This record gives sequence, structure tokens and C-alpha cells, in this order.
Amino acid sequence: MTLEQIYDNIAKYAPDFDRGLIERAWKLAESAHSGQVRESGEAYIIHPLAVAEILTELEQDLETVAAGILHDVVEDTEITLADIEAEFGPEIALLVDGVTKLMRLRFQSKAQQQAENLRKMFMAMASDFRVILIKFADRLHNMRTLDYLPASRQKDMARETLEIYAPLAHRLGIFRFKWELEDLSFRYLHPREYYSLVAELRQRRAEREEIMHRIIDYLSASLTEAGLKADITGRPKHLYSIWQKMTQQQKELSEIYDLTAIRVVVNTVRDCYTVLGQIHHLCKPIPGHFKDYIAMPKSNGYQSLHTTVVALKGNPVEVQIRTWDMHRMAEYGLAAHWRYKEGGKGDRQFEEKLAWLRQFMEWQTETKDTNEFIETLKVDLFDDEVLVFTPKGDVIDLPIGAVPLDFAYRIHTDIGNSTVGSKVNGKLVPLDHQLQTGDIVEIITQKGATPSRDWLKTVKSSQARTKIRQWFKREGREQNIEKGRELLLRELKRFGLALAEIDSEVFASVLKRYNYQDDQEDDFFAALGYGGLSTVSVGRRIYEGVVKLREKEMTLADVEVIKGEASKSEAGITVKGVDNLLVHFSRCCKPLPGDEIVGYVTRGRGISIHREDCSNIRAAAPERLLEVQWGSSENQIFPVELVINAWDRKGLLQEIMNVLGELKANILSINGSGLKDGSAQVHLTVEVHSLEHLSKISDKLKTVKSIMEVSRQTRA
Repeated sequence: MTLEQIYDNIAKYAPDFDRGLIERAWKLAESAHSGQVRESGEAYIIHPLAVAEILTELEQDLETVAAGILHDVVEDTEITLADIEAEFGPEIALLVDGVTKLMRLRFQSKAQQQAENLRKMFMAMASDFRVILIKFADRLHNMRTLDYLPASRQKDMARETLEIYAPLAHRLGIFRFKWELEDLSFRYLHPREYYSLVAELRQRRAEREEIMHRIIDYLSASLTEAGLKADITGRPKHLYSIWQKMTQQQKELSEIYDLTAIRVVVNTVRDCYTVLGQIHHLCKPIPGHFKDYIAMPKSNGYQSLHTTVVALKGNPVEVQIRTWDMHRMAEYGLAAHWRYKEGGKGDRQFEEKLAWLRQFMEWQTETKDTNEFIETLKVDLFDDEVLVFTPKGDVIDLPIGAVPLDFAYRIHTDIGNSTVGSKVNGKLVPLDHQLQTGDIVEIITQKGATPSRDWLKTVKSSQARTKIRQWFKREGREQNIEKGRELLLRELKRFGLALAEIDSEVFASVLKRYNYQDDQEDDFFAALGYGGLSTVSVGRRIYEGVVKLREKEMTLADVEVIKGEASKSEAGITVKGVDNLLVHFSRCCKPLPGDEIVGYVTRGRGISIHREDCSNIRAAAPERLLEVQWGSSENQIFPVELVINAWDRKGLLQEIMNVLGELKANILSINGSGLKDGSAQVHLTVEVHSLEHLSKISDKLKTVKSIMEVSRQTRA
């Protein structure tokens, strides 16, 4: 990519543009990145130019393209935002700031850093949509050049792309980005399946293309004969979507019939329905495979008619029918609607389609829990939705699993707060009734009614949760503080802890973790009370802090060391030089016979046995470590937590239990949950005798159909 190519691209949609701005941005970026190289060995300036090129393909304005060229200078060079603003003005400086990571701040974990960077980007995006377009272009080029990174970083970036950026592209209707990001992520996360599918499709390519061309020729001739003008093209389905369908439906590639789609583009909406009628006259439609996204558009603005018909010689084919405006929207989403392209004029439709983001960020400004932010973000980004109607016929889109309360708060905050009942399709239903597409929803309100804290567990949408929390936040500070203490006391009781017994050092560290100062204890409890913080998350962190502090306080002087022969404990552990001591296995790394182990001297609790690679041991004082060995453990059993990642299907849990039964592995607990992408995660606790026994179980489980990964769960 060269600067001249970028100029050529811009000239296609802005023939009279001034080159000066782009040239100045390029000169600054080239100078700032001088001497820097990418992992591929190429000069670093190649990357910002590639980002700018992608932005020109979206026909973005000069300020956005310039910001794309400059997007890494603040993050990776000595150039500051003040320098950018002085040279290019506040508009471009804000765009660059929006995509600049928080590198100079200290974070407690990589996950927290990722969450805060995403939060910063979303806040900037809510103010200026161009921020996310630059970030998409940046991520797309990085994914295209991922080969040069180590395998671990490839998987990390691919996973984040599949979980955050691809769903976001879908949410914004930018399918051009979504499809490529999904396929690239698929390639690095599941390389064996990816290349196997590529090879299989290549073998069938000639046959598929021949059938597709025959169908296109047949439809073109028939529509022309009927006096209908249409542009007809064919496109293969994207690899990731094919693979998803194969795994979710447990089918082979030969059983998937809609590997290609025929796209028909016409001039008017009326032509869309006329063409639909003609196609159904020519080819037999398959029942249940028709969707009218023109009359009822998706929440991201997508519009088309979708139908699946039996074409020549019994070949099923999906046909998409849309206008040229709909086609542009399908390819570029909100980027095609962007207000700045019309000289800064407001675009009501554009603003409406971004309303979900601003509503989402209302809550996120109050949420300090990293995990909760990421998980809620993923829920809001995933494309699954239900479309329901108001009694007046207005369409309301809600997430899958939404209940009448979500609907009420979507209509208006006051309606949500005063809700006492609901009707769906004319019948009274409870407030936790799950809504389905096509439902007509009516909310029953009562003057003086107020929300219930239980609603926070009932609602699905972040908007409803935000409004409920805001109501409780306003209700009274003292009440929230009292409620927060009560909720935390209840949660700590599960761990056998009392609030009064929590060491001040532990509590202070937890406050800091959630961005509260020592003198903001009441604010902290108030946030727990109105739901701004997760009680479960806080309770878990306090418990972990107590455990770490206990380990920290343990000293060698607290036990009596007796010189002599090595002794054998009741736990099947031989401790060199120590006799008559209580030996227990650590909960942090859960060692098994066969693991390399080390002993750690504790106060009042004997010797704690850890794996040698345990992170807690690596940080321990050497004088508190003892040499230990495994003794006889034939009559002992050890609980082990396993995490199984699989593609969800009927009978999966039963097959897992059958395998464990065959290996005589006692199951202590098992639970599974289905994910939005059609996968499932099973958490399993079993009793084993040794590492060898565990390996046999893992190997056997991996032979179960649809299981992708079996891993031992530890905190080491």
C-alpha cells in the first residue's frame, strides 16, 4: 500500500479532495515510526497505511483517514495527543485518543487492562462513531497479518476478535467486516477444522459453481422475460458459518445444502416482492424457510427478503432479494448511514441505531467489576434477538430471554419502575415470562408502585438493569449502605467468614480493586446495595484475599522440625526431616500423585503440599519450603476439577457420565451451560487416584463426539 493508492481510492468518492491533510498525517507517522518494524520484518508504516486504505474502501472522510494513519503514534512513539491536536486540531486528536490503549496505567491483571481499553473505546465510540471504524480497520489488518505472531498471541487475538469485534460488526450491520473477522478467527482458533473444510470445499468447488451459474442464468432469463430488471450474483457461504452449522446440527458437509446463496438486487421495494413472487412461481419454496426482513428489519438495520427454494434438478438454494440501498446497508451497515458524510447534518435514523450503545454505556460508567463488564458486553453484542410488538403495532427488539420487564423499561423508565403486571397476546403472564418473536406485549402499571431488587436477577437487557439500579441508587444512600452490608455479610457467610473478622489489609485491597479509596467505604457498600457491584464477585475476592494473607503469615518457626529419618504422613506424603506433622494439600493448585511437588511450612496447619509450578510457591520464601515426595496413595482419592469445551448437542452430558462410569470415576459435581455460539462448557469435579488416572479420563473424554478440549482446572 502506498500513499498514491490511498489518494486514488479517495478520488473515487471525493474527486476534489485536498491532499494536504493526508500528506501531513503521513509525514508525521512516517517520521514517528521511523526505525520501527512489525513482526513480519516490514517497516511499521505499512500498517497505518493499510488501515487508511481500508477506511477509504468504506468511503470515509479525510479526517477519519488521517486519524487512521496516525492511530498508533501516541501509543507506540513519543508523539503526544497534545502534539496531534496542535498539528491537526481537536477532531483528529479525539479520534486518535479513542483508539489509543491505556498503556501507561497500571492494572492488576491483563483481563482488567483489556476491559478498561474496551470501555475507553466504547465511550469514545458513543461520542464519535468514526472511532470504531478506525478500530475495525486496525483489527482487520492485524488479523490479516497474524501469521507472524507466536501461536499463543494468535489465539488470544483471534478469541477476542470472535467474542467482541465480530459480534460488534454484526451489531452495527457491517457484515463485510464481520464475515472476514469470523473466518480469520476460525482459522487460528481451529486450524485443523479450518483447513479440512477448505480442502473439502475446494474439491466440490467446480460442481458448486456450475450449479450456481446454471441457476443464475435460469433466474436471469426468467425475470427478464417477465419484464423484471435485476442484478443477480452468487456468493459462497463463509467458512465459519458453514462450520457452525455443521457442528451445531451434527452434520457432514455433504448434508449442508445451502453452501451458496443467490443475491438479487433490484431498484425498488415493490420490485423485491414482485421478484419474490416470480421466483416462487419458478421454483418450489421450502416451507419454513422464508423471512421478511424488509417489513421487519433486524435491529442493525439489515433488510432483505430471504427464501430457500428447490432449483434445478432438486438443488436447494437460498435467495436474498434487496434494493441497492439495502445492499449498501448490508455491506457497510451504519458506516453507510454515517452523518459526517453529509457535512455534519444530523441523521435521525443513524442516532436511533446507536441508541443501544449509549444506553449500554450508561450502566458501564457505574460498573467497576471487570468480569461483569466483559460478560455484559458480550451479551449485548451477540446477534440473537426477539422482535415483539406494542399494542399499537410498534416493533421493539430485545435480547433472547427478555421478559416483560425488559420491554417495559425499553418503552420508558417510568413505565418500568411502576410495572405491576403484564399481558402477552392478551393473556396475563408473570413478569419473568420469556418473550418470543411476534408477541404483543402490554404492561400494567400502578401509581406508587416501585421496583423490586429481585428484578435485577430477572431482566436480561443491560438497559433495564441500569434503570433498576439507578432507581435504587436514588432511593437513599443510608438504605443502600445498610442493604450492601447485609448482602455482603450473607455472601461471606457462605465462605465461613464474618465481616468483622476480615483483616483491614484484605479489605483495603478489595476496595482498591474496585477503584474505591480507604475513606470511601460507605460508597462501596452503597454500590453493593443498589447493584452497582456484584456481591458474588466481591465476596469471592475477599475470600481469596483472606486465604493469601493466611499463607503469607505462615513461618517456619511455627512448627517443630525434628532431625532424623524421613517420615510418612497419613496423606501419603514423605517429608524429609520432619516428623509428626499435619500434611494437607493446597487448594490453589490441587496436586495429584505424579505431579512434582514441594512442601510449604504453615502456622498452625502443618505442611501445605503444592505443585512445583504453582505460582504461589514461586513467590514464597525459600526457607519455608521443604523437600517432599509421594508415598503410597493407592487407597487415596483426590478431587479434580475439569473444564470441558464442546459443541452443544442432545445427550452430551449423558455420554460424559457414561465415560466416567466406565472408568469408575466418582462424580462429585457436574454442570453445563450452553453458549451463544452453539458451544457448551461443562464443569466437572471427579475423584481420581493419580495423575495417570486423570490422563486416562481426559483421553477417554476427548473421544466423545463434539468435545473439543478437556483441561484440568487449577489456579496455578
